[in-house]
Amino acid sequence: MVSSLIRKFLASSARVLALLLCLLLPLSPAQADEWHFSGVDRIVAISDIHGAYGAMVKTLQAADVIDEDLAWSGGKTHLVITGDLLDRGPGSRRVMDLIIRLEHEALRAGGRVHQLLGNHEVMNLIGDLRYVADEEYAAFLDIESAEEREFWYDRFRNSKPADVNEPDVRSEFDEKAPPGYFGHRRAFRKDGTYGKWLLKKPTMVVINDTVFVHGGVPPFVAEYGLAGANDDLMKDLHDFVTTSEKLIDTGVLSPIDGFKQSPAMLTYKIETGQLEGEFMTSAQQFVDLSKSPLHTATGPTWYRGTATCSSLVEGDALNVALSAIDAKRVVIGHTPTVTRRVQQRMNGQIVEIDTGMLKANYDGSGHALVIDDGELSVVNQDGSTDLLPIAHPVRVGHESIPIDDEAMARILANGTIAPVDTDGATWKLVRVTSGDTTVSAYFTELPRKNGFVPELAAYKLDRMLHLGMVPVTVRREIDGRQGTLQFVPAMTLTERARVAASEGWITPCPLAKQWDAMYVFDTLIHNPGRTPSSMLYSPDDWMLMLVHHESTFTTKKTRPMYLTNVELAIGDQWRTALLELDDETLQAELGDVLGKRHLAALAKRRDGLVKESMRP
Repeated sequence: MVSSLIRKFLASSARVLALLLCLLLPLSPAQADEWHFSGVDRIVAISDIHGAYGAMVKTLQAADVIDEDLAWSGGKTHLVITGDLLDRGPGSRRVMDLIIRLEHEALRAGGRVHQLLGNHEVMNLIGDLRYVADEEYAAFLDIESAEEREFWYDRFRNSKPADVNEPDVRSEFDEKAPPGYFGHRRAFRKDGTYGKWLLKKPTMVVINDTVFVHGGVPPFVAEYGLAGANDDLMKDLHDFVTTSEKLIDTGVLSPIDGFKQSPAMLTYKIETGQLEGEFMTSAQQFVDLSKSPLHTATGPTWYRGTATCSSLVEGDALNVALSAIDAKRVVIGHTPTVTRRVQQRMNGQIVEIDTGMLKANYDGSGHALVIDDGELSVVNQDGSTDLLPIAHPVRVGHESIPIDDEAMARILANGTIAPVDTDGATWKLVRVTSGDTTVSAYFTELPRKNGFVPELAAYKLDRMLHLGMVPVTVRREIDGRQGTLQFVPAMTLTERARVAASEGWITPCPLAKQWDAMYVFDTLIHNPGRTPSSMLYSPDDWMLMLVHHESTFTTKKTRPMYLTNVELAIGDQWRTALLELDDETLQAELGDVLGKRHLAALAKRRDGLVKESMRP
């Protein structure tokens, strides 16, 4: 049997033996609720190391949890690592070795290390190895023998036609399974050094009033609760690894077969009668478990809605989930911050700590979030300790351009204009250049009514609501004509083009939720002209952008016609945002772009939406 061959090769290095001893020592029991910890005075959190061993060490030293000898010095501090120790960087194994040791040193000092599962820990366990660097495989050469490698090559060679060119087969094999590959796979088996360790890890912990999780807090968490979500996902992962190993050991699968391809391959074998009995049962279990939330955007290791959706889109669902797990704030990694600094959004309810620690890939550096007696601060790997989480910048449509909305507004207001041969019914596409930056924008000539600038009013109201769907818009005169310039990304798809291409259905921020927010916004501004061409998306993130508001802010107090029979989703977040738009605020912020009658109608529509939100 393959399994007996694999188990012949026991780790012999002192480092591996030491780690095995650590793994055999039991961790002290958690509190009554296994994943809840209270009364913790100091918490340090880092995320997304991705094999950046040196940067991680500097960050932990700067946060005073390890000393110059890499020994635990944090006392009763709780160190949380919100996943993604692995992939892309060369030092992944050294990172894991250090964390395993620190777990036990911290416990002896009265502290704790909470290693959470990120999507990359899960990927390494299940054989989804798309992001493993050759250097990471090479770190496992000490537990990969030539005999083992040749065994798997013979298996691979026998799967090819008899007349295939031998050097070509060897080359393909070496590309798919670089040196150290099989040592890596064995170390991540359920009885391997790292597999045994990671299979005991949860996806979330709550410390004091803060939940720490890798990707985000999806509706799945609200449904299952903290213990239910952790228990179910850990069981899914354990069962998947067990089933996968059984299929490999019996020759149904190969360790070279990728996670992405294996379900389809097994489904084909089941449907064509190639598998029977327990083999068919295991194959079907593999296929079923591959659909677990653990591997999809609906689970906490992959979910990006917490990081990307606005408060009006995500806030209510987040509050329900946080309430279900007895938390008030969430700390996440997974989505690198655009500033490469620790950021916060939704009034500090969400703290984003993935600052791109692996500089070679993300051009960032290590940062640690410190929560000391409830107060948040940030330390950088260079020793800077006087940092605070910064506000998540609003950058509608220009995430790839490292400037905020204010800088974009200056470009539009002062840059050099160059026309583009594209004209709509009421707008014209132009290019605007300032220094080394060139952007595209829609120019819309102002209507004759003095003081009525609907495009600018829509933009300003969007920002007042914190909706984040209307791109930056400014006043601008072009060729003697007064109008507005509205930023538009160079590469976008309209809603019509998106549907035609059948794209964007799986998005960080679900389209249905984004459309719900658009419907409320269009009711508020009374937009009778929402068309697929005024709904734009960047294929990078599929975030909805709303443009062409020249027909909005009519004096009507009812819904626009296209929304007559639509049930509006007006939850607590919308109600709070609408109530903040009192008459004085509307006059102060929009009095220069809307007339009195338009403001009065806007206020009436606001009141109608608030009233509608209170219906049982």
